[in-house]
Amino acid sequence: MLSYRHSFHAGNHADVLKHIVQSLIIESLKEKETPFLYLDTHAGAGRYQLTGKHAGKTEEYLEGIARLWQRDDVPTELAAYLTVVNKLNAKGDLHYYPGSPLLAKFLLREQDKLLLTELHPSDYPILRSEFAKDKRAQVLRQDGFQQLKSKLPPSSRRGIILIDPPYELKSDYQSVVNAVLEGYKRFATGIYAIWYPVVLRQQVKRMMHGLQNSGIRKILKIELAVRPDSDQRGMTASGMIIINPPWKLEQQMRTLLPWLHKVLVPEGIGHTCVEWIVPE
Repeated sequence: MLSYRHSFHAGNHADVLKHIVQSLIIESLKEKETPFLYLDTHAGAGRYQLTGKHAGKTEEYLEGIARLWQRDDVPTELAAYLTVVNKLNAKGDLHYYPGSPLLAKFLLREQDKLLLTELHPSDYPILRSEFAKDKRAQVLRQDGFQQLKSKLPPSSRRGIILIDPPYELKSDYQSVVNAVLEGYKRFATGIYAIWYPVVLRQQVKRMMHGLQNSGIRKILKIELAVRPDSDQRGMTASGMIIINPPWKLEQQMRTLLPWLHKVLVPEGIGHTCVEWIVPE
């Protein structure tokens, strides 16, 4: 379909959760000198203008990154993530937000590699231009799910694979499970970070069951809900499923999520959750 444009949703509560988890995983991988691969299956445009015609129309960022912006009580675990946001807004006003590939670009080291794929005909050229001078990066207009079959394992045998499809097709939920199985067969020690929206809870449950029945161990779920589950249109929550999470991540998110929920959802509705879908 390729109708989904993340630029309408950039910087919202789901982005904040996803990018906090992403940054914590990257910082964990950097604790060893050995290089690693960052693979982004659905990379998007890379950089988003929050005051532009897309994000400016929905203004979802006002209930996301804007609520964290320039607070003086931010937990230290958010330093890497917010440092990147600050770099894009050096003049002090919140105008730009980094997508997951740009966040990785700023956080990765010289020896690390980026593999980014995007199919959307409007977003791909923007992404390619963003990384044109970055020798660490390879930007492809290809099916992101297929990369888990064709590009793994990396030569370094270390890596994070971010799987973040638009879920505009119901089949995307099963495609995630299939892609993870293909990747895991080739790279069982990789860190797989799967973002998911909660629009209809049953779709998420089916994806969870597929992963639970896969035989894969060490699967952690991290979820932030800004409203109770509903049958009405709209995303009420989002989460990250992490396979092979860094050992610190569970406790980091148990500490961070109550603070994050309080800041992003001052009304106090919704919920947070950190739980093992499948233990070690």
